[in-house]
Amino acid sequence: MNTTALIAIVVVVVVIVAAVGAYLALFHKSSSTMMMTTTSTMLPTTTTSTTSSTTTTTTTTSSVKLPPGASELPYNPNNKTVFIYLVVSVTGPQFNYNGTSYGQMKIYVPAGWNVMVILTNDQPIPHNANIVLNDTLTPNSPNITQDGKILLYVGDNPSDYYSNGVPSQGTASAMLTNIQPGYYWIACGVYSHAESGMWVDLIVSNSVSVPYSIISSSASTTTSTSTSSPPSWG
Repeated sequence: MNTTALIAIVVVVVVIVAAVGAYLALFHKSSSTMMMTTTSTMLPTTTTSTTSSTTTTTTTTSSVKLPPGASELPYNPNNKTVFIYLVVSVTGPQFNYNGTSYGQMKIYVPAGWNVMVILTNDQPIPHNANIVLNDTLTPNSPNITQDGKILLYVGDNPSDYYSNGVPSQGTASAMLTNIQPGYYWIACGVYSHAESGMWVDLIVSNSVSVPYSIISSSASTTTSTSTSSPPSWG
């Protein structure tokens, strides 16, 4: 081997050794400085709990005690008006209000109230309904003005109450205001109808607090001259 070849080999070896040394030095530095850092972040969790409360308001209305068999009538307590619905029925007696006759129906109203009468006629012949301040025990004349004074006309008027009335399937209404204590009839003014049983007793008293009606099985015995007060129901 000549000198030139030997020198070349030595140079190659030196270069290789230098390269390997540089690589090892770099690897050692990287290994010593490399760090693995793990960061754990805990996020707070907030839970909001909402409780809904339900409030129930109960309104209690005290009922007025009524006598046995009585039915409270519809009324407006604000303007003190009672509504009396009467139907001339095709069933029951021929001359009837709500199937009753001869004062079987008795209506009680507080004194000073307004009385509205609503009359419906289901029969083929005309009928009316009048509030009468009576002066006899029962209607005993074909003309009701012979037995008292008409205060309210329903389905008729002062000139023809004895012949005119609500036609078949018709309805009429009228109101008497501020009725005073006493005994009255609601009676048909058509000639002889009241005398034939077509009337209701209407009792107005300071001892009555709510309007109501009672239907009895017997005819009326109420008298306009009675000094006794109606039962203090209501």
